[in-house]
Amino acid sequence: DWKAYNRELSDRLGRDDKFLRLLNENAIIKPQRIVFTEGDQYRILKAAEILLSSGTAIPILLGPEDRIHEIIEEYQLELSGVQIIDVSKERAMREEFALKLYELRKRRGWTLAECKSKVKTRDYFGNMMLKEDKADALISGLTVKYATALRPILRTIGTTEGVSKAAGMYILLTKRGPMFFADTTINFDPTVEDLVQMVLNVADTVRRTNITPKVALLSYSNFGSSNGPDAVKMAKASAILRREHPDLIVDGEIQANFALSPELMEESFPFSDLVGHRPNVFIFPNLAAGNITYKMLQSFGAAEAIGPMLIGTKKSAHVLQLGASVREIVNMATLAAVDARSRKAMSNRSVK
Repeated sequence: DWKAYNRELSDRLGRDDKFLRLLNENAIIKPQRIVFTEGDQYRILKAAEILLSSGTAIPILLGPEDRIHEIIEEYQLELSGVQIIDVSKERAMREEFALKLYELRKRRGWTLAECKSKVKTRDYFGNMMLKEDKADALISGLTVKYATALRPILRTIGTTEGVSKAAGMYILLTKRGPMFFADTTINFDPTVEDLVQMVLNVADTVRRTNITPKVALLSYSNFGSSNGPDAVKMAKASAILRREHPDLIVDGEIQANFALSPELMEESFPFSDLVGHRPNVFIFPNLAAGNITYKMLQSFGAAEAIGPMLIGTKKSAHVLQLGASVREIVNMATLAAVDARSRKAMSNRSVK
């Protein structure tokens, strides 16, 4: 059984391969439509070829049709049948999207003329496709700054009901299995309320990958050993979460070395709700700590990163790291596809 042999071999190489394989297997069950706003970039097209050939997702490419075909021909990519949308030629759809965007933003100071101008851009056009269910997920940001690609998502898709702020999450694929880090991309200095909301959003996202979240709120102190502002806010967030969400495995504030060592945890803090659990979700007190940590781990080769995954939004829309590799794009798209499919399944269950 070569399939079983290959799986066993991958498992020996590390649980990170297993996680990616499970994501792929999940995505293939019912491939989702993913709109790529930068369809005229070689790396996007190569990733689309991989996704299409593996059956992981159904790519939709936005960009100048002639230029896209030139790149496909130049690199001899196999993308026959892929949907290409040249926004400049889609007048009827632009008109439809402009009117709907205007309804969405007219009380935010936007004019109809501004909305018509916005939907001429691929970022807004792609996000309106997602909003209007003409796509299931969106990937952008390969060639622009993170904030530039994020803005259209927040203005069209928006955050989930009851969620005031989106957040960015990276998945670090390690030999110990996947680890989920937040916030790594958006909120500079989250408040206690922001942290509580962030933890709940991350936990929901982790569950959609069929993993039980076990959350450590990180700090430079352990359970009240410092009264510094960052330590105090992490402790307060932990208290709220443990009180209001008793089914969630969560505790803090705690130093990273204790969170990562079950032996140290049990020996030093036997009262902690994390004893007997190996944390896989790590929440940082501020953006600097989260961003620096994941980038150092990635640069040292200690872990492969998938992300950044945008959490707390109404639909599965994500912004790539500027200059992401083909592999990073494929991994992000696969995760987006699984996320989109899981959201639909949960929505259908709630309707029933």
